[in-house]
This record gives sequence, structure tokens and C-alpha cells, in this order.
Amino acid sequence: MKVYLDNNATTIVDPNVFEVMEPFFVQKYGNPNSLHAFAGETHPHIKTAMTKIYAGINANTKDSVVITSCATESNNWVLKSIYFEYILTGKKNHIIISEVEHPSIMATARFIESMGCKVTYLPINSEGLITAQSVRDSITSKTALVSVMWANNETGAIFPVEEIGQICEEHNVLFHTDAVQAIGKLPVNVQSFNVDYLTFSAHKFHGPKGVGALFMKKGKELIPLLHGGSQMGGYRSGTLNVPGIVGMGKAIEQAVDALDFEMSEIREMRDDFEDALLEIPDTFVVTPRRNRTPNTILISFRGIEGESMLWDLNREGIAASTGSACASEDLEANSVMEAIGADEDLAHTAIRFSLSRYTTQEELDHTLEVVKKAVTRLREISSSYAYTPEGHESGLTAGH
Repeated sequence: MKVYLDNNATTIVDPNVFEVMEPFFVQKYGNPNSLHAFAGETHPHIKTAMTKIYAGINANTKDSVVITSCATESNNWVLKSIYFEYILTGKKNHIIISEVEHPSIMATARFIESMGCKVTYLPINSEGLITAQSVRDSITSKTALVSVMWANNETGAIFPVEEIGQICEEHNVLFHTDAVQAIGKLPVNVQSFNVDYLTFSAHKFHGPKGVGALFMKKGKELIPLLHGGSQMGGYRSGTLNVPGIVGMGKAIEQAVDALDFEMSEIREMRDDFEDALLEIPDTFVVTPRRNRTPNTILISFRGIEGESMLWDLNREGIAASTGSACASEDLEANSVMEAIGADEDLAHTAIRFSLSRYTTQEELDHTLEVVKKAVTRLREISSSYAYTPEGHESGLTAGH
């Protein structure tokens, strides 16, 4: 049996999404910015898709939603534009991010830090969360931007973005949130809290790869990312990815419609699966369920290297991960596990299981049996497990 439990890395394209995309590869291929009839076959579909994308996050028609290739591009755009407009000009000199942001934020922050920007990296607590108070305490008169993800890609931890937005508004500081792991799992409404910039990628909610978006609140528009054309209001020049945009429109529409299912049925399946995993001795889960996206488990099996567990799972056709797909070639300790203060051995043992609306109970039952066998095999050959004091919790939620 093949089982895919790496949905925080990417998701299957929904068949309905693929169906609406297919005509725009061969049948309706005109450039929507041209003036002839071929363009007329594509342009109305772009407009319809954009309407769905705006509705998916409840953006106002006066706001801007700019199509990009992915959230990594959008995240880079936000931070680098802030650098050019505020840091380089001397208006401000400081930004704030969390220490567990996606690599596209972390690497960009380090880059502009090397160019003279001051960066505050907010720590997370033992539950994998930052506090709104830590944001308030870090803001100065020179702070240009706060960038904090809505939900963490590894733990599923939901950060207090509404409170953070209020604090930023009080201090006249721009606020950006990477909402990649929120759309399709949590209600996302840009009108319900103060957010100036919000980024997301279609492939995280059963849309196609290679297309994402950046929301910009009216009056807070960024310096254009790409110059040389009028596409996307001149903010990002280049021929539009018609099938990608059409697919993202359909995908976000379906993701919003499926939210109740995600937050009830998928959450219940996740919880039952997690309870069964925690029956295995010396297992630990990061972030309480009350503060976690409904599909995600980051679990550690003491005495077992995460990569070794992945090897056993992969041999049985099961896909999981040890962290962010954008850092999958990095075999260092899990950064979130280190950030919460887990000991060095435990920081290497984290496995992430992330479900989707296509996950079945049969798949989870099969995975549980494979995990149990793998734990037994790997602990028998472990050089460290026998010397590990049983029940040591390292600030995490322990199994029985």
C-alpha cells in the first residue's frame, strides 16, 4: 500500500482542479494580455479565478493580490522590498521574525541582515509557540516590519497572528504573515485582523505547483518585484501562468468549502492516529492540539534517528518527513526541536506526519503497524536507546 502523509510539503492536485486547468495547455493557449480573439478565450477565466482567490481570503477589491510562482518568491519579495524602501534609505533599520520561520523567510532575513538590517529572532516556548507579548517587547521606533507565520510547517503550531496584527497597528509597524500552512486548514480572513501582507502557495491546498500569491493591503503596496510589463498591475511583470491561476482559483474555492471537513473529520482522524502513536513508549509530540493545525503531528521516538525511521517507512511505501521540504537535504537536527530546548539526541528523532482530505483510515492503520515494527527494529540496534532514562520528557508531551 502506498500512503502519502507529507501534505505539509505538497498535496495531490484535486481532480476537479486538474479538469479546469487542462484546456489551457493546448486548447485555449492565448496570452491573456494580447488583443486578438485567442486572448479573449483565456482572459475571462483569469478574471474568474482571481475573483475566487480574492474571496478565498476575503480580500477587498481595493486590495492587491499579485500572482507569483510560490510563497518563497512572495516572502522574498516582502522582505527585500522592505529593505529597499525602509532600511536602505535609512527610514528604519529593524525587522522582527520568529526563529522558526520557513527557510524562505529565514534565509532572506539573514541576507538583508548582512546588508545592514537589524533582525530580531523571536524564540518559541516549550510548546513551539511565540507570544504576542514578545513581539510587543521587541518593537522599537526603528522597526519596519514584523513577519510571523500563521501556522508552522513542521509542528502545525498556530501563532497569535490576530494579536500580533493589533500590536503592529498600534505601533504603526507593517505586518506580514506567511499563511502557506493556514489556507485549507484554518479560516483565513484578511479583513478580520490587521495584516498588510499575506503569502500562500496553491500546491499546499490541492492546487498546482509553481503558482502562489501575495496579498497587499490597499495603500501598503510594495516596490514591484519584476519590471518590464503591465501584468499584475505592474507589480510583477511577465506572461501570466494561465492554467496555474485557473487551478489556484478552483483549489482555493474547494479548500474553503472543505474547511469544516478538515477541522472535524481530519482532526478526529489525526487525533486518533496520534493517540495510537503515543501508546508507544518514549514518544513525544510537539505543540498541544488546541494550538495546532488539524492535520499535523510532529512526533519523536527516543533512540531513533529520524532518517532511519523514514527509511523504514519508505520501504513500505509510506511518505512522511523530518521537517521542511525546502531543507530536506539538510541532515542536521530539527530546528524546531532545537528551538524548544529538546536535548541533542531527541532533536534528531522528529518525524512529521501531515494528513489531507484524501487520507483514509485504512492508510493510517497501515502506517501505525509499520511504525510499531520500525520502532522495535531500530531500538534493538540503537547504540543510545538502552542508556536513555525512560520517561525523560524534555519539555514535550510524552507518550505512555
